Amino acid sequence: MLFAPLKFIPRLVMFDLDGTLVDSVADIALSLNRALGDMALPEVSEAQVRTWVGRGASRLIYCVLEHQHRPADLHDTLMARFMARYQVSVCEESTVYPGARELLAACRKAGIHLACVTNKPYAPAKALLEELDLLAYFDLLLGGDSLTHKKPHPAPLQHCLHTFGIEPDQALMVGDSRNDVEAAHAAGVRCVAVPYGYNHGEPIEDCQPDWQVESLSELL
Repeated sequence: MLFAPLKFIPRLVMFDLDGTLVDSVADIALSLNRALGDMALPEVSEAQVRTWVGRGASRLIYCVLEHQHRPADLHDTLMARFMARYQVSVCEESTVYPGARELLAACRKAGIHLACVTNKPYAPAKALLEELDLLAYFDLLLGGDSLTHKKPHPAPLQHCLHTFGIEPDQALMVGDSRNDVEAAHAAGVRCVAVPYGYNHGEPIEDCQPDWQVESLSELL
């Protein structure tokens, strides 16, 4: 039965994107290194990028500059170059995690409202979902720049609840990071987390999600 481990079927499910539905680190690292090359700065490894992503593009850029002992005032320039590079190569190597597409399809078939709530800016988030044929599953997409606040602030989740007229106890957040868990709990929404995503090297169980599954397939 759908969501059997949770013992309830939500009316609204809000999914994080990177590290939850899609493994996008390879393309993020590729675009980041191209941007660094544009500025004659050293490249970083994909493994390093994997530990830095998950809290939005701006935080990623600050992590790179801090790692390379570069001044923080390079942030805006590097951010602009990274976004320009990423927008045209958002899905060269990104892949959908096992069970993700099947879970989205099952939710749609069951009449459950679906929202994608990501800290990735809206434009590349939409492009990535389109390239992977996932966009059509969602009733709503919120990027990190869609509202005044982003996760871990509860505002994006509250916006989804208001949009669909759903009470917090009838909704579910699915994510891979502390941002997802904290945003969900602040909004009064229960959260199921996966351990394979991007959580800055912190075990997801330390973030105290309501449930943890090894794969989204477990929710089918």
